[in-house]
Amino acid sequence: MASTYTPLGVELQATGENAGTWGTKTNTNLQIIEQISGGYTTQAVTSGGTVNLSVSDGSTGATLSHRMIEFTGSLSDNAVVTIPLDVQNFYFLRNSTSGSHTVQFKYVTGSGDSFTFAADNKGDAIVFATANDGTNPDIDTLPAGDVTLTGTQTLTNKTLTAPKIADAGFIADANGAEQIIFQTTASAVNELEVTNAATGNPPIIGASGETNVDIHIKPKGTGETRVGTGAADATITSSGAHNLILDTNSGSNSGTITITDGANGNINIAPNGTGQAQVSGNKIATAGLAVAFSLVFG
Repeated sequence: MASTYTPLGVELQATGENAGTWGTKTNTNLQIIEQISGGYTTQAVTSGGTVNLSVSDGSTGATLSHRMIEFTGSLSDNAVVTIPLDVQNFYFLRNSTSGSHTVQFKYVTGSGDSFTFAADNKGDAIVFATANDGTNPDIDTLPAGDVTLTGTQTLTNKTLTAPKIADAGFIADANGAEQIIFQTTASAVNELEVTNAATGNPPIIGASGETNVDIHIKPKGTGETRVGTGAADATITSSGAHNLILDTNSGSNSGTITITDGANGNINIAPNGTGQAQVSGNKIATAGLAVAFSLVFG
């Protein structure tokens, strides 16, 4: 009876055969097992093509019989790496290719699940070749392979405690464009805090830090500060039964407050109920379209 081989190339010797070579074959088997348990190798991949990893029965060196495989090469198109349908093993995979193209790791045929390094993911992954079906086996991704140092991954239901963003670092939108940029100040003690709200209440953007902290809204260049939806009148109000005060120059009142409207537009001053419009505590009297200011100087 002749020897048989496992899907990863280990020779299973038949009873009574290989006289005089049994020890050598056993040593080779041990070397193959050592490769499978902790071996590292590289595999060049092909732009727009497929590299089929094959078993090497009874000998060392087969790429698929290594624990860690590092993919290399300069890609101008997507690449595919396949393994035979009966291989069952878990792998540490590293994508060290250059060029913004994907590298897919899959079984040679069938419609089972596969694993693909994204075009911008030059990181690591842990995958398991399940050999769970003779025709359509799956390549499963283990959780430890989800996050890499340089790859792009989607994180779901993760809690970040005190994450740090580099000076002028940013949070990007779905297209990768800058959405919020974080600038830094040495020895900062004041910051913004965002608080959500229950039904019927507004969310809050507030100041935190020292006892009294301003919030500075700063347009760029000649840009303006806008409020409202753009589809209806905008209202600026105070929180609670308190006055709304406009001042200039950070409260030193050395500037001018200008209220403008569109071409030929009116500016209305409309007190509530019997309230009066006043300047320095003196009533502004109105008669038809004329406005008379009654100013009393003591």
